Amino acid sequence: MKQYFKIDEWNIIEEGLHPEENRIYESVMSLGNGHMGIRGNFEEDYSGDTLQGTYIAGVYYPDKTKVGWWKNGYPEYFAKVLNATNFIGIKVLINGVNIDLAKIKVKDFSRILDMKNGYLLRSFTIVDSENRETKIEVKRFLSMSELEIAAISYSITPLNHDADISLIPYLDGDVSNEDSNYNEKFWLEVNRAVDNEQGLLTMKTKKLDFHVTCAMKYDIKENGNDITKEIELIDKEKYVGNKVSFTASKGKTYTLYKYISVTTNRDYDTENIESEAIKKVNNAYSKGFDVLLNEHISAWERIWKESDVVIEGDVKAQQGIRFNIFQLNQTYTGHDPRLNIGPKGFTGEKYGGSTYWDTEAFCFPFYLSTSDQNIARNLLIYRYNHLEKAKENARKLGLNGALYPMVTMNGEECHNEWEITFEEIHRNAAISYAIFNYVRYTDDKQYLLDYGFEVLVETSRFWADRVNYNPRKDKYMILGVTGPNEYENNVNNNWYTNTMAAWNLEYTLEVMEYIKNEHPARFEELKNKLKLQDEEIEKWKDIVNKMYYPYVESLGIFEQQDGYMDKELLNVSDIPKEELPINKHWSWDRILRSCFIKQADVIQGLYFLSDRFDLETKKRNFDFYEPKTVHESSLSPCIYSIIASEIGYEEKAYELYLRTARLDLDNYNKDTDDGLHITSMSGSWLAIVHGFAGMKIKDGMLSFSPFIPKAWNKYSFKIIFRGHLLKITVDKEIITIEQEEGNELTLKIYDKEYTIEANGKITLETNR
Repeated sequence: MKQYFKIDEWNIIEEGLHPEENRIYESVMSLGNGHMGIRGNFEEDYSGDTLQGTYIAGVYYPDKTKVGWWKNGYPEYFAKVLNATNFIGIKVLINGVNIDLAKIKVKDFSRILDMKNGYLLRSFTIVDSENRETKIEVKRFLSMSELEIAAISYSITPLNHDADISLIPYLDGDVSNEDSNYNEKFWLEVNRAVDNEQGLLTMKTKKLDFHVTCAMKYDIKENGNDITKEIELIDKEKYVGNKVSFTASKGKTYTLYKYISVTTNRDYDTENIESEAIKKVNNAYSKGFDVLLNEHISAWERIWKESDVVIEGDVKAQQGIRFNIFQLNQTYTGHDPRLNIGPKGFTGEKYGGSTYWDTEAFCFPFYLSTSDQNIARNLLIYRYNHLEKAKENARKLGLNGALYPMVTMNGEECHNEWEITFEEIHRNAAISYAIFNYVRYTDDKQYLLDYGFEVLVETSRFWADRVNYNPRKDKYMILGVTGPNEYENNVNNNWYTNTMAAWNLEYTLEVMEYIKNEHPARFEELKNKLKLQDEEIEKWKDIVNKMYYPYVESLGIFEQQDGYMDKELLNVSDIPKEELPINKHWSWDRILRSCFIKQADVIQGLYFLSDRFDLETKKRNFDFYEPKTVHESSLSPCIYSIIASEIGYEEKAYELYLRTARLDLDNYNKDTDDGLHITSMSGSWLAIVHGFAGMKIKDGMLSFSPFIPKAWNKYSFKIIFRGHLLKITVDKEIITIEQEEGNELTLKIYDKEYTIEANGKITLETNR
C-alpha cells in the first residue's frame, strides 16, 4: 500500500509536489464548516491536473437525467452539488512571471492539513530562470465560529533578491462542473462590483434561482505595516479583482490577508444577501486574521473535546480516526435542519445529491453520541420534512405509503440508475431504524408522538404494498430488489431487505401500542390524520408473522437472496490481484454472475438487529460471507469489523478498522481523487466504539464489552448519553469510565451492572 502522507497524530502532511496525483491531495486537503467547503486547490494559477471545487451547502442544480433508454418512473433530473464561485484565488506575478506551479521550478513544497486547529498550510520556494528564490507561505481556514467567513494569509519573501510583485486577489464565478450531463454551465451573473481593496460578485443558478454572493476585502502588510502599492481594478463578466503591485525588498515578508464572506438566499431574502455579505466581510476585516483564526481554533477545541478518539501506540490508526472525525465535523454541524451529509461532502462532485441512506445507517450514531441530541434530531426532522415527497416517490412507482429516495436534495428521487432507483428499497427501513436508534439512545419518546410515528406508518404502508403473497408457501416475499450488495441486481428475497421490512412493520406496531396505551388522545389524532385502518394493521401483523427468509439449512446461514447458493462459490483470495478492484477490471455482466459481494449485506442485518442473533449465528454468517466480500464499497469494512469484534476475531476486526480508517488517506479503492468518502468515515468511529469497545444499548441501559487491539497500548473516547458526558479508557489491563458531566448513572460492563456517581469513575479489569 502506497504511503501518500507522513504519519502524524494531528497533521496530514504532503512532502513535495505531486502533479501526477494532485487530485488525491486536493481531496484530502479539503476544508469545510457545514455552510461551505473547498477542495485543497492552490490560490495561484495551476495549469496541471486539478478539480477546482468550491461548494455551498444546500445549493444544487437539477441536471436533466441522461439515460440511454427512458423508463417510466425515472427521476427527471440528477441533482448536482454545484461547483460555485472560486473565492480563494490569488494570481501571483513575480518579476513579471506568472506563478503557475505546474510550469515553474518549485522546491521544499509542503501542504499540511492541521486537524487540531482546522486550517490548511502550504509552503514552498520558487526558483526562477536566474536562480532568484522566493519563499511563499499560505494559511487558510473556513471559520467554524462565523460560518459565512473564510480567510487567507498569503506571505511572500524574496530570499536573495529584490522583486517586483503583483498580487491579484479575485472572485471568479465562471466555473463549471466536470460531471455536467450536457457540458452546461449552471451559473448566471446577477451583479458585480469592485473598488480598491474590495470586490463583490453575485451569481444565481439556472432553473432554481439560488443566489450566492461572495464579497472580499483584503489588506497587504510588511511586518504589520502598510506598504506603498499601486492598485488596478479588474472588472469583467463573472469576475472581479484587484491587481496590487509593489516592490519587495530582499529578506522581508509581505503578507496579503484576504477575507471572504459567502451569503445565500437560502438564509436571507434575496434583496438582502449583498448587504449581509458586505457587513460580514467588513466585520471580518475589522477583527483581522489572527482574531478570526483564534476564534476558529477555539471552536475546534470545543469540537475535539467531545468527539476525539485517542489511541496510544499506533500513530497510523490515530491519524486515520482523527482525519475522519475532522472531515465529518467539517461537513455537518447540525446548525441547519434543511441540510444533510453528502457522500462526498465538500470534497468533490461525484454522486451528486446531498442525502443517501448512508446518513441514517452509518453517520447517525456518530452525531448521536458526540453532539447535542438536537443535532441527531435535526437529521430525523430533515426526513420528516420530506415525507410528502417520499409519498410522491412511492406513487410514481404505483405504490402506497412513502418511499424515501436513494439520492435527494429536496425529498424527490434524483438517482438515475434503475437498479438503484427502483430496486434498492431497503433504504426505507434505514429511515425507520434511525428513529428507533434515536429513541432507544435518548429516550426522547416525544419525538414519536410529534413526528416519528407518521414516518413509521407511511414506510410500513409502502412495505405492505410492495410485498408479494405466495399462497403456495403461505409466505410474503419481496421480489425484484437490489440489496446493500449492489453487485447483485433484480434479485428475489434479499434476506436483509425482507428482514428489515418485517422489522419496520414490527416496530411501527410496537410504537402504535405505546402511543395508544400511554397517549390515547394523541393516538386518536394521529389515527385520524393518517386515516389508519384496522385492516391494514392486521395485514402488517400477518406480514411480520409470515415473512419469508432465505436460509441454508446445511450451513446454518441466512442466504443472501434466493439463488445465491447456485453461484460458483469462490473467495476473494481466488481472484488474481491484478484484477482487483473488480469494478475496474470486470464487465458488469461478470460481476453480476459472480458470488462476490460489494459490501456488508447479511452482515449489515446482523449489526442492525444484533440482539436478535446469538454469537454462533453471527460467526457462521461472518465465516461464510466475509471471504466473498471485496469491500469495494467504502461502507463495508466497518460493519464487518464490528461483527468481527463481537465474535472474537480481534485481529480481523483491527485489519478491517484500518481499512475504513485510512480508506482515503491510503487510497484503498483508487478513487480518492474524485473526493473523500465522507459518509463512510463514521465507520472508523463505529469500529472502535461499537466494535472494540462493544457499546450497545441493552434494555434501555448503556453497555460496554471492550477489548484492545494488540497493536495499541491504550485508547479512549467520549460519548454523550442522556445528559451524561462519559470518558471511556481501555488499556491492556483495565477499563476506566469517568463521568465528566451528569448525575448518577447505572450502566453495564461485560453484562454486569455498575453505578457511577456524578464526577465519579469506575475501574475494572478487562476480561477479553
